[in-house]
Amino acid sequence: MASKVMVIVSTAEKDKALTGIMYAVNAQKNKWIDNLKVIFFGPFENLMCEDEEVAQAASRLLEYETPIACKFLSDRDGISENLEKMGVNVDYVGSLISGYIEEGYTPMVF
Repeated sequence: MASKVMVIVSTAEKDKALTGIMYAVNAQKNKWIDNLKVIFFGPFENLMCEDEEVAQAASRLLEYETPIACKFLSDRDGISENLEKMGVNVDYVGSLISGYIEEGYTPMVF
């Protein structure tokens, strides 16, 4: 059976966020997981827009996967355009997350 993981990065804690991003990048680069989805959610979206180191770490994902950020929260916080400029897809993620779980993705939340 193919391995499917959904990494959700939602923390505003920089060290925890960088750990989640590092895992996602390395899982893709080293092919640890067959199918990986990455979702940015809530406080992390703001951290990414405010912290250059975090933004740079997240940009490494773009070599392997286009992350998706929560449109509802990023619109609310006025950062959707900034996230899109960084190469992140901005979309409503509630039903997306539920769909991935139904498809057998294991959630990892940072």
